[in-house]
Amino acid sequence: MRNTWTIFQKEITSYFNSPIAYGLMAFFALISGYFFYVYVAIFVQRGMESQMMGRPQPMDVNEWVVRPVLMNISVIGLFLIPMITMRLFAEEKRSGTIELLVTSPIHDLEIILGKWFAALVLYAAILGLSALNLAMLFMYGKPDWRPLVVGYLGLLLQGGCLLAIGTFISTTSKNQIIAGTGTFAIALLLWVLDWVSSYGTEAWAKVVGYLSVVAHFEPFSKGVIDSKDVVFFVSMIFLGLFLTARSLESLRWRS
Repeated sequence: MRNTWTIFQKEITSYFNSPIAYGLMAFFALISGYFFYVYVAIFVQRGMESQMMGRPQPMDVNEWVVRPVLMNISVIGLFLIPMITMRLFAEEKRSGTIELLVTSPIHDLEIILGKWFAALVLYAAILGLSALNLAMLFMYGKPDWRPLVVGYLGLLLQGGCLLAIGTFISTTSKNQIIAGTGTFAIALLLWVLDWVSSYGTEAWAKVVGYLSVVAHFEPFSKGVIDSKDVVFFVSMIFLGLFLTARSLESLRWRS
């Protein structure tokens, strides 16, 4: 456990000692802030229109603002996660330090967990910027906080899933651009798989649709925790880290 903590500290420090973390945070803050502004503006405009027409209707801020913002944040993650994971092992291979790492008296699992947790903490810190925007809703209204918490839980589970996959892909190349591109391609594929189930009702279409991260994040965006969605994300995290362990083991043998 101490070795995992050491690896974690090294990775999280390297993120914040370089422009990577700050660049990603600035990019995310700009895009998520824009989406927040747009949906709040739509919410206010619809409310004013209903009052001017003499038919005021109660509007759910969670449905009009919180849920759309969370869904768009999950899309932004498709672009952020490859940039977070592409350097985890690819940089070690490029600089030649991977041989020292895999031949050191540290278990592969400690290395993997240390790097993956560092990436997850950075992703959680980035998501925290959007929470500052949504917190402003409580200053002027009374949104239900429970769907908001559940939504962020879903974002962390989805992020952990894609980060685990990105960690594995990072072990397959010494080129960060190739690792990042591969991670983005897989993440995008897992995103669009849900489209298959929208026009196909066959068993294979349902199976393919089940593998989509969208299908499993959507209930979280509505404030619903379904055990099958939690199991899916946890299973994908385990699969990604398992493949990373096997890839790292092959590197150890070649070293």
